[in-house]
Amino acid sequence: MVFKRLLGSLGVGGPTVDTVLDPGAVRPGGALTGQVHLKGGDADFDIEHITLELMARVEAEHEEGESEGVAVFERFIVGGGFRLAAGEVRSVPFNGMLPWETPVTELYGQGLGIVLGVRTELAVAGAKDKGDLDQLTVAPLPVQEAILEALGQLGFGFKSADLEFGHIRGTGQQLPFYQEIELTPSPQYAHQANEIELTFLATPGGMEVILEADKRGGLFSEGHDTVTRFTVSHDGIEHQDWNTLVDGWIRQLVEHRAPHGSHGHEGHYGHHSGHGHDDHHHGGHRSGPGMGTAVAAGAAGLAVGVVGGMVAAEVVDEVGDFFEGDEEEEEG
Repeated sequence: MVFKRLLGSLGVGGPTVDTVLDPGAVRPGGALTGQVHLKGGDADFDIEHITLELMARVEAEHEEGESEGVAVFERFIVGGGFRLAAGEVRSVPFNGMLPWETPVTELYGQGLGIVLGVRTELAVAGAKDKGDLDQLTVAPLPVQEAILEALGQLGFGFKSADLEFGHIRGTGQQLPFYQEIELTPSPQYAHQANEIELTFLATPGGMEVILEADKRGGLFSEGHDTVTRFTVSHDGIEHQDWNTLVDGWIRQLVEHRAPHGSHGHEGHYGHHSGHGHDDHHHGGHRSGPGMGTAVAAGAAGLAVGVVGGMVAAEVVDEVGDFFEGDEEEEEG
């Protein structure tokens, strides 16, 4: 589906814009490439700038409950400063870098229920139009895929994924939101945890892995949440025993008994180095309902499915319907 929208601020006879992303998924920290196709209107127009905005559907928690909205997390100016003649057809190529913390939207080609988009803003004669909107597909980094693969082989199942507005304390988080991947525990840990939540915060030099366990209560104790953080490198992935490493992380997470505020164990594994910090959980890092549905986890890795595929979602007034054109929609 290709979305083409007339510049609403200019009315009938204005230029049209159609942004086409290069095929295939991109990765966090990787290049986003494609073409912005322009077609002149009934008169000449001065194109002041063409800007791409990366957008995400996020969930926010507040006193009244949860709400959904849109966060713009990156902007690229890809062209401008030229006159588009009446009826002229022109293409503007672009090449922008995704933030390293860009959420992952698919695993092994299956959608996780995360909604990202690229919106094109065209500034013409002092008026701006935020019209063309295209779906953005992001595949995991190799180290992220290795960790998810290991979790699948260890018997953890995919439950859901969402984006939470806010900041995870004690981390180097840069974006105004973070991604949570919710997992059902493997049989080995089912008696200790109701759910495991996983967040990746990647940087050029490595990645923070935040694990949270919703721990089951005992006969004389209430359940509670614990959080553990580790760092991993992007290098030497093929030389690491990820199953053993990730199982050690989970074991430390669910079996940790240290008092509140204590530091976790300092660890070294292979030629990677990592550290963990454990504490009891206090607000702000709870998951909301996601769109994903658990399907399977087996020897081939974490198998993920979404019932009915990824569904376009209602969002704030700024963009109307995310991925549902309310003006002019054409198939391409």
